[in-house]
Amino acid sequence: MSTIAEREVNASEDRGALARMVMTLLDHWNLSTEDQAALLGIAASNRAALSNYRSGKPIGTSRDQYDRVGHLLGIHKNLRLLFPQNRDLVYRWMSTRNKAFDNLSPVEVVREWGFAGLLMVRGYLDRARGV
Repeated sequence: MSTIAEREVNASEDRGALARMVMTLLDHWNLSTEDQAALLGIAASNRAALSNYRSGKPIGTSRDQYDRVGHLLGIHKNLRLLFPQNRDLVYRWMSTRNKAFDNLSPVEVVREWGFAGLLMVRGYLDRARGV
């Protein structure tokens, strides 16, 4: 196999692992299909994409999807570091209303504001950690 072909196979496998990882996270957050789609920036009607990602099919190659996945994993990392002894809070935080977001849940912020909302949630947690 040529080096270029090997890199393409490895990149596809990496994107598949990334897809499984983020879908596991969204499952831990116990979010609806519509909320999962909103966080990933795909149409709520595109349940097939969520199913594909859950089974390990590679996440899309668009910059938007990579950025979204990166921010979702960053949010999770922040939550784990902020609440190391409270895994229940880590997993329900995204769907819990928060005064910092005008009493909306972080998921509602992302649904309302899109990618900018994702950045708002991530930034809030980064600041809470002093990053």
